[in-house]
Amino acid sequence: MNDIEAKQQQIETTMRLAAVIPVVVIHDAKVAVAMARALVAGGTPAIEVTLRTPAALEAVRAIAAEVEGAMVGVGTVLGERDLQAALQAGAKFAVSPGVSPRLLDAADDSALPLLPGAATASELMTLLERGYRHLKFFPAVPAGGAKLLGAWAGPLPQVRFCPTGGISLNSAPEFLALPNVLCVGGSWLTPADRLAAGDWAGIELLAREAARLRAG
Repeated sequence: MNDIEAKQQQIETTMRLAAVIPVVVIHDAKVAVAMARALVAGGTPAIEVTLRTPAALEAVRAIAAEVEGAMVGVGTVLGERDLQAALQAGAKFAVSPGVSPRLLDAADDSALPLLPGAATASELMTLLERGYRHLKFFPAVPAGGAKLLGAWAGPLPQVRFCPTGGISLNSAPEFLALPNVLCVGGSWLTPADRLAAGDWAGIELLAREAARLRAG
């Protein structure tokens, strides 16, 4: 088994932890531990913290150090610097919105497993050539939704997806019923108002609702 195959197996294991991977935009790292504990208690232990705020890496460090059972990853990874920072912060996986040759080269040299984003058949084929079989489909709803993913299952049956972008609790089952979908990414589990209010019971409830969804 080569290195990319091993890292892809790690990504697959992460994708199978729950039907939904919470996608988190966090502005205050002080709430990260309580938030992550609520998500883990609700049954969604794989958590993607996006690099969209200055607090993101500090939040990842806190979750990695203090939240038992959490599989914390970093999203919005764009290049080598982001991969290095994510690994140093204690992330267990990285997620990118798309791909570039430089990002893939950096991922080859990094110990951090990457879930790369793709939105076209050409991108899928390019990633397959690089050894990637587990991909993020982004932005899922604007790019074509469940119908496009279903169409890809025929010519590219070896690829498995985590569609992310525009998905809700109500629309997630349509994606999870597809044979090539292992999980979905969802930002609805950690809405900004509940994070700001410290409503951890409410976030745990949202996580429990999401965890009850199952891939078909």
